[in-house]
Amino acid sequence: MAAVLRGSRYLVGRCYRHVDSMFVSTRSMASKTQVGFIGLGNMGNPMAKNLLKHGYPVIASDVFPESCKELQDMGAQIVDNPGEVADKADRIITMLPSSPNVIDVYTGPNGILKKVKKGSLLIDSSTIDPAVSKEMAAAAEKMGAVFMDAPVSGGVGAASSGKLTFMVGGAEQEFTAAQELLSCMGTNVVYCGQVGTGQAAKICNNMLLAIGMIGTSETMNLGIRLGLDPKLLSKILNMSSGRCWSSDTYNPVPGVMDGVPSGNNYQGGFGTQLMAKDLGLAQSTATNTKTAVPLGSLAHQIYRMMCARGYASKDFSSVFQFLREEEGQ
Repeated sequence: MAAVLRGSRYLVGRCYRHVDSMFVSTRSMASKTQVGFIGLGNMGNPMAKNLLKHGYPVIASDVFPESCKELQDMGAQIVDNPGEVADKADRIITMLPSSPNVIDVYTGPNGILKKVKKGSLLIDSSTIDPAVSKEMAAAAEKMGAVFMDAPVSGGVGAASSGKLTFMVGGAEQEFTAAQELLSCMGTNVVYCGQVGTGQAAKICNNMLLAIGMIGTSETMNLGIRLGLDPKLLSKILNMSSGRCWSSDTYNPVPGVMDGVPSGNNYQGGFGTQLMAKDLGLAQSTATNTKTAVPLGSLAHQIYRMMCARGYASKDFSSVFQFLREEEGQ
């Protein structure tokens, strides 16, 4: 019944699009129901801001209270724990660092499932083990709620500009309900299949991303050692067959590109520790499915070494700096 009621709201929403655009633009915040948001880190903070910008009242919580201040200044209601969010909102988005964090936020003493309302829609945008997503979905179903996994790609820049890609797993009949919210934060919202398939897509993407970043860093380093200007080499790569996201959008060499972590001592962005975690998930799933991933395995080793040598909190593109330091440069 809850799914039918949610679906009816979106049918009404589609009808609204046919009315005068000025009327649509003047809809008040009160016309949209509250959305809970848990996890206000580098990604969660700008995602929650975009919900506010689209007129959704946000009820938020984070384990670090200082992370909430900026959102509170924009009008969000801040509460102490996930359970309080679930008590006030029947649509909740979570953006958390790892599987243990997700388990605690959903099933812990002050977790979402302690106070979740029947019919609630729970969307987890964390990158975690697909098996944990399935566990959370089963636990939510017992409480009469719906859980969907919807990890993201695009990084902090895309989170800020509302241009993320969401990979969604869950009951297909609930996808429209999830899409309404996710479209406020991203330009691509893709249905992947049942619960866990969103995570599967994200893990595959990040394994390729890590391999590509290491390859780009090695290539740029070699070119520099051969006497090429890094900006010139980057320009050539980006008009040639070696072009990739790591070279044309997120170049790892300081001074080549503005507005990326390499130009800010590798601060911000997507942390090396998180990349190592995601590669660990890829390794685990590869082992379970007996899939050969030799380059993925090597990338995992490299990022684990980086974490052990002081790079854990730096952006994952700092692999360029790591390689040069390994050479004693």
